[in-house]
Amino acid sequence: VQLQASGGGLVQAGGSLRLSCVVSGLTFSSYHMGWFRQAPEKEREFVARINKSGSSQYYPDSLKGRFTISRDNAKNTAYLQMNSLKPEDTAVYYCAADYSGNIERNYDYWGQGTQVTVSS
Repeated sequence: VQLQASGGGLVQAGGSLRLSCVVSGLTFSSYHMGWFRQAPEKEREFVARINKSGSSQYYPDSLKGRFTISRDNAKNTAYLQMNSLKPEDTAVYYCAADYSGNIERNYDYWGQGTQVTVSS
């Protein structure tokens, strides 16, 4: 199983980025997908989750309105659209796949991460 995250980079505050996560080695449409992030010297933080069909999304209150998770089951890909980025959004962003229906923890498979840096 491989989860390949990409799309990170350096962006100015107020800008946008779209992250992608291409999944292989499993039946993508059978897995819920999540995004997490980890900033230096901080614990990993839940960012967003989308269910198998893409009909339901979940975000922590702190990120609602700025981040949008989506998926394309035909392309085995999940996305994270990030708008109005802030310096505190700087972190390594990870995608993860979950079979059981967890929302914020206990995902089954993880990608390698993509760095997002937001300059002030």
